[in-house]
Amino acid sequence: MTDLIYTEKELVQSLKEYIQAEEAKIAAVKSWADKLDMLTQASTADPEGYLAHPVNAYKLVKRLNTVWSELESLVLQDPSDGFISNISVHRQHFPDEEDEKGAAKALMRLQDTYRLDSESFSKGKLPGVRYSALLTVDDCFDMGKTAYNDADYYHAVLWMQQALRQLDAGEEAIVSKVDLLDYLSYSVYQMGDLPRAIELTRRMVALDPTHERAGGNLRYFERLLSKELRESEKSKPEPSMEKPIDLSTYERPRDYLPERETYEALCRGEGVNLTPKRRSRLFCRYQNGNRNPRLLLAPMMEEDEWDSPHIVRFLDALSDAEMEKIKELAKPRLARATVRDPKSGVLTTANYRVSKSAWLEEDIDPVITRVSQRIEDLTGLTVDTAELLQVANYGVGGQYEPHYDFSRRPFDSNLKTAGNRLATYLNYMSDVEAGGATVFPDFGAAIWPRKGTAVFWYNLFRSGEGDYRTRHAACPVLVGSKWVANKWIHERGQEFRRPCGLTEVD
Repeated sequence: MTDLIYTEKELVQSLKEYIQAEEAKIAAVKSWADKLDMLTQASTADPEGYLAHPVNAYKLVKRLNTVWSELESLVLQDPSDGFISNISVHRQHFPDEEDEKGAAKALMRLQDTYRLDSESFSKGKLPGVRYSALLTVDDCFDMGKTAYNDADYYHAVLWMQQALRQLDAGEEAIVSKVDLLDYLSYSVYQMGDLPRAIELTRRMVALDPTHERAGGNLRYFERLLSKELRESEKSKPEPSMEKPIDLSTYERPRDYLPERETYEALCRGEGVNLTPKRRSRLFCRYQNGNRNPRLLLAPMMEEDEWDSPHIVRFLDALSDAEMEKIKELAKPRLARATVRDPKSGVLTTANYRVSKSAWLEEDIDPVITRVSQRIEDLTGLTVDTAELLQVANYGVGGQYEPHYDFSRRPFDSNLKTAGNRLATYLNYMSDVEAGGATVFPDFGAAIWPRKGTAVFWYNLFRSGEGDYRTRHAACPVLVGSKWVANKWIHERGQEFRRPCGLTEVD
């Protein structure tokens, strides 16, 4: 995305150069037109007298043979060639329709998770923002249309209502009020609000009595409402004054995620179960890796984030130079993050994981080798069987919904060599202005990104059984960009470093 910022700047400069070339061309043609206009006024006043002078006769012949041919060539010149060539080169890197649709859905995801109304987005009223950004009527309409085309009438209503609110306030727009009312009235009908759908459709008919759908929809909605009233034996409701629609007007449809409400509340910093008793069990210390030679003289600061399951945070786990180098190595390798299909075992993209990631080999740069050695020193676990360092970037709206890091498929062929994911070591390589927490819905923990720190926890009990409490999520980034570097440490090779326990949950 940052590269696209500079691409757009280059295209603006190219556009300005094209405009200058067009203006120079028009100025040259206008200059010739003015000169030739003066000549033709003189020559047409007395054609025979004008041509009686031999020089005038010669110059007329010369102009028609040479000057007008040059003018023709000048007019046929196309100064847009440079601009068209430049934009064609960059077009391969442009976002496509699917990207635009994804960006719109990201805003809706943020709207749901952080309980932000459409006006907050439209007016740029977000926490932690450094730059102002406003959504126009047409922007809001396009947001609503994206939701509408996906049969997501809940969000379609919210965004069409916002577009209508701004249009009613006098803001100029390309979209007409009739088109807005058309989409909004049908979306409201789909949400089961017939009285409001009728009110909106009546507004549409008043604006355009010849609208092809409005009259039919109005009669259909009125028949449905009459039928409902007869069946429920209720009196006809008073016409609504069309109170503004907000987040509480309609119930948000439930989806596939059972802990959705808990997860999103934790993302907002609500419902964190850090009681005074639990807090009293959290400590900080200097970690020397069981007197590891590399940590004796420079021990790492370690803080408890949670008591059970035990989650710790290492401070100053990465230097600024190391983080910049890791990002530099990862950027050209970033690709849409994938997940393993639980049925087929094949890696695929999924809407519940929205980020870009790259895997960095140990030998790609000394920094990667040094970071892996540091992880081994701090955790006391070998990284010989660990996965490659995975660098992930979560842009605005980027997330990874609740999931387990360990595999729950006991016969997973991917586990035969190195075993299951024993532990997770997560480096935070950026501060996030708003959002982006790592949350654990099962026990109500929220861990916020702090640049240069790393968090560590075990995914498996000593018995090798999965610790289902470690189901966690990466909350959507509301403002900013989140960079992390994951290291998943596997079971194989840890037999004497973390021996098996005597019970399943040791």
